[in-house]
Amino acid sequence: MKVAVDLKYKNYIFDLYGTLIDIHTEEGEWKLWRALAKFYRAHGAFYFSFAIKRGYLKYVREELEKLEEIQVEKVFKKLFAVKGVEADDSLIAETCRFFRDTSTYHLRLYEWSLPVLQTLKENGKKVYLLSNAQRSFTYHEMEKLDIVKYFDAIYISSDCGVKKPNPKFFEILIKKEDLDVNECLFLGNDQTCDILGAQSVGMDTWYVHTNCSPEYTKDIKATYEFLDEFPLKR
Repeated sequence: MKVAVDLKYKNYIFDLYGTLIDIHTEEGEWKLWRALAKFYRAHGAFYFSFAIKRGYLKYVREELEKLEEIQVEKVFKKLFAVKGVEADDSLIAETCRFFRDTSTYHLRLYEWSLPVLQTLKENGKKVYLLSNAQRSFTYHEMEKLDIVKYFDAIYISSDCGVKKPNPKFFEILIKKEDLDVNECLFLGNDQTCDILGAQSVGMDTWYVHTNCSPEYTKDIKATYEFLDEFPLKR
């Protein structure tokens, strides 16, 4: 399978969820919070489901008052600390994986994801990730799907305290990788976060509409647009 992608750019910057990865998570269901409460009790922190959900949401709000983007590890650590449990990094990492795995209904690559990435690398292009996400969730999922190897560098909002469409997030990547925005193409499925965000720093953009995309509007125009699926050549 070949993908019809414009190869005139030097650098290709991807969004992750909804662009390369098709994912559905559900953090609103009580079975997640019952399972998480049981997990905490097994590690010495006594919670019922309603209390751990309330605490989680409270600590998320508190973290968002400090920065535009949180690190979910701090939230889980606080949930242990208020119960007198000093959780080490290993336990927090396990908690993050448990929470994410329990709340995830499906996780898979879109049909076009590997052909696009492979085509770009075969043609000597630089490939970067700029994702609104939590590293403790995302890197594990990228490893599971075996796509880490395609990226020259990975930038995740939880590491930076800022997220798309804030141009500061894009500028972190541009500065650290010494990129010329005229040689960059940003690929994403969200017209506001991805397309407007990338355009705000002068990048060309590639919008692909997927099942995870917000409602499409004709008022926001990308350099390239694919409203059904990524164009593939078989």
